[in-house]
Amino acid sequence: MKRSLLATLGVSAWLLLGCSGKQYFEAPKSYDPPAVATTTYQSTIVDLSRDGATLRDGRYIGKQGVSRQHLGEGYRYLSENSAYLLAGNDAGILKIIDKSLGESVRSVALHTPIVSATIHKNTIAYILNNNAFGLYHIKSNKKIMENRAKRTFAINTRAASPMFIDNLVAIPTLDGKLIVLDSHNTDNAKVIYLSSEKVFNNVVHLSRMHNRLIAATAKKVITLGGAEQKEYSANISEVTVAGGFVYLFTIEGEIIKLDRELRELKSKRFKHAHFSAATAFDGKIYALDQTGQLIVLSDDLTTHKVYDLGTISSPVLIVSKHLYKDGKVINLASLGL
Repeated sequence: MKRSLLATLGVSAWLLLGCSGKQYFEAPKSYDPPAVATTTYQSTIVDLSRDGATLRDGRYIGKQGVSRQHLGEGYRYLSENSAYLLAGNDAGILKIIDKSLGESVRSVALHTPIVSATIHKNTIAYILNNNAFGLYHIKSNKKIMENRAKRTFAINTRAASPMFIDNLVAIPTLDGKLIVLDSHNTDNAKVIYLSSEKVFNNVVHLSRMHNRLIAATAKKVITLGGAEQKEYSANISEVTVAGGFVYLFTIEGEIIKLDRELRELKSKRFKHAHFSAATAFDGKIYALDQTGQLIVLSDDLTTHKVYDLGTISSPVLIVSKHLYKDGKVINLASLGL
């Protein structure tokens, strides 16, 4: 199945969620965001990755906001570093754009649509939608390695991207595993099993908290530190890490605060909430319901305020303290409790 079809199915399911008798979150009182919190970017999101989004006009949103760079017809944003921008298309072409030149310097034929990719210095780690994964070196223009994990039949479109930690690279596969290998010596790899679900079992979150890795599928979150592994099971919509804590957002509308050992500290449920995007920073938690109501919650889960951002008509993205929704940018840091 092609990546674009997977993305289309995921977006369609997201837009139609609630049409089969589901009940909706309704805040007793909601507020309009202050005018100074909102700007526009004159386009809409058509595709999401864990690191950004592709816009209808061919530009992209990355960690620095909306870029003027066009990816090229049929290409979707994957990720970037300070020097290069990565994009892929349905034919499995990995386009490497030199950001200083504003043009492509490599087009690598991987022959299968790319689910996610990450670049560190001159090395790219990628995952394809047939669950193959590999490393590619830009300057030598060659694959360092490529391997294939167990075949998958359906994936959640919130696929996590590979992560580099110095010379190590952690590759979140589509069948519920985390593969950790040395990019300078790929012969030996450590395989960590997160989950064994038959479908929608791919790793949806991968991050680092101090000396620990945090990884999650749609059913489980784990932490890894040294020889120690902790886990916590839930029906997960989103995961975010902030201030030394892990926050889970569940499909039941619950926000759960965990410590680094994944011990539950506190939780709060918002009846009938279905979270489409979430984050946490500077002592506050932000969770956007699929009705367009944004919950701003204190990190001790005791106080909250709801902002009405209006109906959601296209995919949304939260990156670098900003929410991108239907052509508008909401500065989350400006929203108080």
